[in-house]
Amino acid sequence: MAFFDPRLVEILNSAAASAGAEILRIRDRGHDVREKKDSSPVTDADEAGERIIIEALEAATPDIPIVAEEKAAAGCMPADIGSRFWLVDPLDGTKEFIRGLADFTVNIALVEEGVPVMGVVYAPARGDLYFVCAPDKACVRTLGADGKWSADRPIHVREPRPEGLAIVASKSHRNQETDDFIAKLPVKTLVSAGSSLKFCLVATGDADVYPRLGPTMEWDTAAGDAVLRAAGGTVTTLENEPFHYGKPDFRNGYFVAKGKC
Repeated sequence: MAFFDPRLVEILNSAAASAGAEILRIRDRGHDVREKKDSSPVTDADEAGERIIIEALEAATPDIPIVAEEKAAAGCMPADIGSRFWLVDPLDGTKEFIRGLADFTVNIALVEEGVPVMGVVYAPARGDLYFVCAPDKACVRTLGADGKWSADRPIHVREPRPEGLAIVASKSHRNQETDDFIAKLPVKTLVSAGSSLKFCLVATGDADVYPRLGPTMEWDTAAGDAVLRAAGGTVTTLENEPFHYGKPDFRNGYFVAKGKC
C-alpha cells in the first residue's frame, strides 16, 4: 500500500459514525426530499452528514483537498486535487434511505496517485462499520443496541467455490447490460443490495463478484473500493485494467469488483 497513516483510522471512523448518527436522527424526525440538477434526490441528511465529515477532515488534514458529493453538486470543487485527496459521499443510497430501507452508507476515502488507500464505509441503520484498519488489512466493527462497539474483526475475500459464484448487483440501478454480463458467469446465487454495501459483501466473503455496468461517480465507489482492496479483492475495468480515481469529471466507467475468483 503506497500510503497509510494509522492516526487517521479512528478520525475517519469517528467522523463516519457521527455523520451516521445524525443521518439516523434526521430520518427519525422526518426530512425533506429535493431534486438536484442531475435529477437525483438529496435530503437534509445528505447535507448534514457531509458537514460533519468535512469539518473532521479539515481539522485533521487541512492540506489535503476534499471532493464531496453535495459540495460538488453546488459547484464547490478544489482548484487542484493534486496527487492525494479525499472523496466523500455522506449518504450513498439516498433512494434506499428515502424508502425507509437499511441499505445506505456513509463513505470516506483517501486517494493517492489514483488509488484509494484508506477508507471507511458505515451502514448506520445496520450498525456495521467497515474500514481499512492497517496496510492491506480490512476490519469490521458493529455498534450494539447498548451503544457500544464490538471488537474489530478482520475481513477477507473468499476463495472461489466449485459450485459457482455468488453475485451481488445493484438494487436501484440494475440494467440489461448488467444482466447480460451476469448471464455469462457461472452463477450459484444472485442477490441485490444498495449503496457501497455491495463492495463490503465481496470484502467479507459473502459474495464473489459485484459488476457495475452503469453510471457512478468516484465518491460512490472509492471507500468501498479501498475496503475491498485491503480485504484482498480487486476492482478493474471490464477489460481487466486497473481502476483509477482523480478523473477530470470524477465519473467512473464500468467496473467489476471481485474477490479471488
